[in-house]
Amino acid sequence: MRHPPVQVPAGICYGRTDLPLLPGWRDALPGLAETAARIRPSLVVASPLSRCLLPARALAARLGLPVRIDDDLRELDFGDWEGLAWERVPRAALDRWAADPAGFAPPGGESGQALIRRVGEAAGRLRDAARNALVVSHGGPLRLLGPMLRGKAPDLLAPAPAMGRIETLRIG
Repeated sequence: MRHPPVQVPAGICYGRTDLPLLPGWRDALPGLAETAARIRPSLVVASPLSRCLLPARALAARLGLPVRIDDDLRELDFGDWEGLAWERVPRAALDRWAADPAGFAPPGGESGQALIRRVGEAAGRLRDAARNALVVSHGGPLRLLGPMLRGKAPDLLAPAPAMGRIETLRIG
């Protein structure tokens, strides 16, 4: 599950910034809990950022499950770009990032390769657990996690799952 929408103006770069969820996010909990119950998770695993941890804890309470926090499921660190309007990010830097999404890192931030490495560690722990889990994370990690759990190459440019929705991933 990707976290619900956050309180941030449109066009702002954020990754590691811990933004609050939009008011009313709890209204979706009954439907999300019903969807989650169908996969019969035995635990909830979440990014430590509040936009993931709050819904993870709320869903876990409804389902009677423990929550495990996994730092490797945090969103990409955009470094000096955090909180900037995308239009203020230098075009040349965006072009370098587009040309090398794995190798490029924003100033003071994290490269796509570092994100892949982190999410790979989280995928390994999930695979080792060998049980159903509800994972609550961010667009960046979730676009990588599914392919990794299926033994396929991750794609940094794949579309991110929709905010506030649960997608079922069957492995094996």
